[in-house]
Amino acid sequence: MRTLTPKGEATRRRIVEGAAAQIRENGVVDTTLDDIRARTRTSKSQLFHYFPGGREELLLAVARFEAGKVLDDQQPYLGDLTSWDAWTAWRDAVVDRYRSQGRRCPLHVLTSQLGSVTPAAQAVTTELMRQWQDEIAAGVRHMQSAGEVSRTLPPDRTAAALLAGIQGGVVIQMSTGSTAHLEAALDAGLAYLRTAGG
Repeated sequence: MRTLTPKGEATRRRIVEGAAAQIRENGVVDTTLDDIRARTRTSKSQLFHYFPGGREELLLAVARFEAGKVLDDQQPYLGDLTSWDAWTAWRDAVVDRYRSQGRRCPLHVLTSQLGSVTPAAQAVTTELMRQWQDEIAAGVRHMQSAGEVSRTLPPDRTAAALLAGIQGGVVIQMSTGSTAHLEAALDAGLAYLRTAGG
């Protein structure tokens, strides 16, 4: 991507954030470039200046933005899983994030609809999951070093299981509107970590 001036970066970010808000409210299918232009007070020439690939390029930028928010919303807890209190605070941050999001997961909607036409959408989700799993695995390793979790537990597989539980809970929440399954998956995962003490 070409280098932008600070003003250009701010304009591009405003477009992406406005498009993300529009998609959260109306979904991908019902969001047009005209909707985004109206919401962000952007001309057609401006929109295509920052996103010459058109709608698909803009949607991928929104997907990257939403992926970043998934991790940012879990901080500082996700990056500091060094005590049981920190793990509990992280658990609560994850539940709060998805509870406030409601039944619509903008990242899922974006990547599932774009995934059929471009591998770039899958790459966004794959990178998000890799970073998320790496952060959780680092927390498991820290707890192992502190003697709080058995060293026989494989950190990456344990992190993968926790992440799969979160994603399964989110999918059920999208159908039911309830975070009960997400909370149960996290609680069971943390209870397993605790019982696998050193």
